Amino acid sequence: MSNKVLIFSAPSGSGKSTVVGHILSLHPEIEFSVSATSRAPRGSEEDGVAYYFLSEEEFRARIERDEFVEYEEVYAGSFYGTLKSEVQRIWDKGHVIVFDVDVKGGVNLKRYFGEKALSVFIQAPSVEELRRRLVARGTDTPEAIDRRVAKAAEEMDFAPLFDRILVNDDLETALREAESMVDGFLSE
Repeated sequence: MSNKVLIFSAPSGSGKSTVVGHILSLHPEIEFSVSATSRAPRGSEEDGVAYYFLSEEEFRARIERDEFVEYEEVYAGSFYGTLKSEVQRIWDKGHVIVFDVDVKGGVNLKRYFGEKALSVFIQAPSVEELRRRLVARGTDTPEAIDRRVAKAAEEMDFAPLFDRILVNDDLETALREAESMVDGFLSE
């Protein structure tokens, strides 16, 4: 089981965080990878818990020193990435790493880790259902929902690049399918 990686990616509103939380609750040997970001902490976010918060200058310096498995400049000057030191920290404990990342990050992580990784793309059954879920959340403006839905439609094109596709139509069924995928991969 050593040096294995689980990668979960999904468009916003597909249930990725719920699935990852469920897997973590069942497997004490699986540990969540904390990402690094150049954005400022929000609310009560703590360094090393929510993210590793780095200045833009420090983030760029670490890129130059090849300290990232993968990174992305999401907006001008706003970076997110996975530190090699975080991967090593988790593997040194003999744990399996789980990543909850955007679709491009998921593709990049799978490319980096290869056969050590199981990559799972989670999707809502349809773009219309995704819109309904985002509206039901009540946390976004109609304009923000339109942007998220448009982005999700583009992200669905990446699904074939993942090892497995998990359609989250019924949550209980999706959680059981995710358990089965993870259990199968960990027993290999």
